[in-house]
Amino acid sequence: MVPGDPETVTGGYAYDRALVAALRRRGWSARLIPLPADFPEPAHDSIDSAFDSIASVPADGVVLVDGLAFGALPAERLQALRRPVAVLVHHPLALEGGRSDTEAAAIAATELAALATAAAVIATSPATARTLIADYGVPEHRLTVALPGTDRLPPAVGTGAVPTILTVASITRRKGHATLVAALDRIRDRAWRAVFVGDDRRDPACAAALRHAIAERGLQDRIRLTGAVTPLTLLDHYLGADLFALVSTHEGYGMAFAEALSAGLPIVAGDGGAVRDTVPADAGLLVAPGDADATAAALARLLGDPALRRRTAAAARRAGAALPTWDDTAAAVAAALTSDPANHLAKAS
Repeated sequence: MVPGDPETVTGGYAYDRALVAALRRRGWSARLIPLPADFPEPAHDSIDSAFDSIASVPADGVVLVDGLAFGALPAERLQALRRPVAVLVHHPLALEGGRSDTEAAAIAATELAALATAAAVIATSPATARTLIADYGVPEHRLTVALPGTDRLPPAVGTGAVPTILTVASITRRKGHATLVAALDRIRDRAWRAVFVGDDRRDPACAAALRHAIAERGLQDRIRLTGAVTPLTLLDHYLGADLFALVSTHEGYGMAFAEALSAGLPIVAGDGGAVRDTVPADAGLLVAPGDADATAAALARLLGDPALRRRTAAAARRAGAALPTWDDTAAAVAAALTSDPANHLAKAS
């Protein structure tokens, strides 16, 4: 169960779609059930609708709710259900960014209480699992890590004389586009162009501020915002890039990083959340989130050193080849949801 349109173009929704497809290949009768779009800040009617959707699943079915919705569901109503419900956590809701400390604390408290009721908790990275254990009290025996699968991409070939820096992320505050623009402004004397691929409608105010920042610095001819694109167009962007840069404040895993690795792109990444687990040290340069000076220095280093780019590209390609497939992901999730007597989900039922 996912909030809003299951075809939403983000890494989390892509995970959900690919997981369902892979479970079907394993013989499961799996489907995506949309919940109201206002999660994770639902109206009362949306909460009622979510519980109606859970009740509509046959008694012998397994309910797996995306964390974007599950973390906002009232714990007392989850406890009152006569069936086990599992949760898939990409990253805790309080780490999404764009909230005050008070708002983040309130949503963290709701999510903590909801997680305590979950029959099984599936995290999409070891970093998210560690956070759930340390900060949300989720017992280790109820946790399963199911890394996202990565489709194997051909190696990137670049675009020629002017290096292309690619970013793939929805335009939200957490993704750090403003920091990247400030960093690019610091290296405006170098040859580069940048392409920002990602949905610009999820946070219109953030997207408007980003466009203003680009125009204010006179970079509108060098930085292109594409909005959401089709999978084939996204593949073209990966293959036509020379570098990949994304300086998020937090990543639950970072599927775009995995895709960049598969394409053999040198990476400049914000060292937030799971990035250090996803991006090997020899495949790119990690910087502190929000540090435009460090981001600029990392970009300048890669742009100015073709030999370093070749080494990091080769390391990225090797790392990408070792990433799990979606069938691996489905196998991990299926194991977490199986009716094995030792499984907490079976005990809860």
